[in-house]
Amino acid sequence: MSFEDPPVLPDFLVPELPFQRFAYRLQKSESQGYLMHSIDEGPRDAPVVWMQHGNPAWSFLYRKVIQALPPGRFRCIAPDLIGFGLSDKWPKTSDHSLDRHIQTLVELAEALEISSMIAVGQDWGGPTVMGLSARGPAEVKGVVLGNTSVLAPRRPRGTPFHKFSHLPVLSDFIFRGFGFPQNILARVQGDRSSIKGVVDRAYRWPLRRMKDRAGPLALARMVPNSPNHPSMKPLQEGEAWLRQFEGPMALVWGEKDPILGKVLKRHAEAFPHAQVTRTQAGHFLQEEVPQAIADAIVHVADQSG
Repeated sequence: MSFEDPPVLPDFLVPELPFQRFAYRLQKSESQGYLMHSIDEGPRDAPVVWMQHGNPAWSFLYRKVIQALPPGRFRCIAPDLIGFGLSDKWPKTSDHSLDRHIQTLVELAEALEISSMIAVGQDWGGPTVMGLSARGPAEVKGVVLGNTSVLAPRRPRGTPFHKFSHLPVLSDFIFRGFGFPQNILARVQGDRSSIKGVVDRAYRWPLRRMKDRAGPLALARMVPNSPNHPSMKPLQEGEAWLRQFEGPMALVWGEKDPILGKVLKRHAEAFPHAQVTRTQAGHFLQEEVPQAIADAIVHVADQSG
């Protein structure tokens, strides 16, 4: 197995991430050689909670949730997708696809020899962790989703934000040149003060160099804008898996999210057995209501037996 010491944290992040971490060098297919960074906190023999971030975040997103969980009860694994956080960066937007991101997570889970897990996802972390659940080696014991969309769109068009990402030249200039959207994350929060100071810096730091900024633009473009979009097939695969999943499930939503706040209704209707927790948080609800997410994880763990 190709596990390595994790990248060194800058001094300002050391007190913010007091967790065990590792790095894994991918061995398979076109992603061979790229390094994936991950938090791996908790007893090695404890039930695994796989926490997947979305765009343009990284494993830092889940630090408060990890700290809110009962000490020692879970092993929390929170990987950085390639292109984000402390993982290596694919240089081109065309390097990114939903299918390729899922493949890297499946390889990581196989390398870790994960036999079972609770799947947790936000934003693109929802579809990627559902893809992992559908294809991976682990038996999924429970699912916790928040401010994500794991249902393939009926009429793929994308929001104005996602439509903007497809504009030639201008979208590259804004996303890469101005560090968009990682420089304005507070604007999608219910409480804008939840992302400021060190927290704001922590989200910007991994993407501080222009050459490393392909990921946020690529993931914006990964949102389907037509029935033939490459993301449609893996989205449908993950949705099909989740619709047949009979284990415990929880939806924790920030209804002040201007991007995905309104999609809770469709997800609650699609999964009527799921426990639903509505909050006044914004898009990155892990910053505002970490205890609600931790409580949902404990709930599905208790329900799974």
